[in-house]
Order: sequence, then C-alpha cells, then structure tokens
Amino acid sequence: MAESQVEKLQQQLEHLTKRLDKVENEAEVRKLHHKYGYYLDKCLYKQVVDLFADHPDTYVEFLGGRYRGKGGVRRLYIDRFQNNFVKGRNGPIHGFLLDHAMLQDIIDVDASGERAFGRWRALMSAGVHRSIADKHPRGHDAQGRPRQWWEGGVYENEYIKEDGVWKIFKYRYFAFWHGEHADGWALTRENYVPFANTTYPDDQFGPDELVKQRLLWPDTRCVPFHYPHPVTRLHVDEDDLRAPEFGEDVNTAEPALSLSDH
Repeated sequence: MAESQVEKLQQQLEHLTKRLDKVENEAEVRKLHHKYGYYLDKCLYKQVVDLFADHPDTYVEFLGGRYRGKGGVRRLYIDRFQNNFVKGRNGPIHGFLLDHAMLQDIIDVDASGERAFGRWRALMSAGVHRSIADKHPRGHDAQGRPRQWWEGGVYENEYIKEDGVWKIFKYRYFAFWHGEHADGWALTRENYVPFANTTYPDDQFGPDELVKQRLLWPDTRCVPFHYPHPVTRLHVDEDDLRAPEFGEDVNTAEPALSLSDH
C-alpha cells in the first residue's frame, strides 16, 4: 500500500475517532442528566449531590440564588429539599409525588471533549395523596384540597469531566411556569414560589449569593440559548429574548436573562 494511502487512512481514522468520541460524550452527558432526573423523582438526594463536580466553581442557580461548591449543592438538596419534602429521609415517602420528565435535550461538547453544554425542558407533576395531606407540609392548597401542581422549566447547564467521569458543573434551572391541578395556569398567582432573599448563613438553607434574574409565570422571557442558530450561526438578539406587555415597546420590558456567571 502506498505511503499516501496509509496517511489518508490514518487521517480518516483520526477523524472517525473524534466523531465517535463526540457521540459517546454526548450520550454520557444525556445519561447523566436523565439519571439526575430519576434520582430527583424519588428524593434520592444523596445520589443527586454525588452527580455534581467537586470543582470549586460548581454551582446550582435556582429561584434567585446560587448555591456554590459541593457544600452549597448539599445545602440545597440535603438540608433544604430532603428535610422539607421527605423529613430527612433519603428516598421516597408514601403518597408524595415528584415526577420530572426531562425532554428536548440539546447537547454540545466542546473541542477538548472535557466540557459540555446542555439545554433541557422539564415538565413536573407534583402533589400529595389525600391520605397524607394532613401530615405533609405541602399537604393542602389555599382551598383546603390535597395539593397537586404542575411546573415547567428549562435547564441551561454545563458539565465537565473529572477523572474521566462526566459530572454536573454549572446548573441553571429556570422554573418559568406553575399551575394548580384544579385551576390550571391562567389563575396562577404571581411569585407562586418564593425567591431567595437571604443568603447563607443568615438563612441556614439559603444560597451563597443572590442573583438579580428572576423568572416566574406570567413572565415569559426566553432563557438564552448556549448555541447559535444552526443555519445563520447567529445568537438571538437580547431584545428578542425579552417579553413586553401585548402591544408595548420592548424597552418597557424586564431585561433579558443571562447565562453569565456574574
């Protein structure tokens, strides 16, 4: 075989290897996030925390706050969620529903193969069965009925490899609509879920820092996309991500949301 043919085959092999690595990395990130969802569904918060990177810049951005480092992640999932939802247990409790469907994933792995970006849609069904409504802190709605609610949100996350294993690095969840099962979403009160307003340690379950961007229905601003348009290769203009009142000038609307760390 001629030397030029061997060189060409080597180049093809390198190219195919890179493509295969990219596909495998995308698959691993997809599995990581879906596994996160399955653990979260059943209140397996210890397992959730272990999915996050040990990197000092790791964080969770959630409802107006950032929980920084593995300690901040643990404070949110173990100290806050585990204590509030399942009274300190790691695992499900009878009669409490917390079901997350993870949908429409778009995953991009960078050229290094060590970092990835993922956008996902979450659709959550949650609530309590009437048999535990009198005991559970989320047991009843404003009308005294066993509480049932929906939530829709978008993740714009970053993932990194640590020692060859993909982990969640920068987690940004925007829970942008809620609705009670009985009333739907047209009657949802504003600020349905309270935003963080006090940081740790003044709030023992609070975030390490507060963030200005806050998004809840009926606010319909668009969560920015980590990727450019697939045809034009352009990012969406910031003004087009805003949501003015019907017929009003865009400059009257809240500022565009951001994926920046600052």
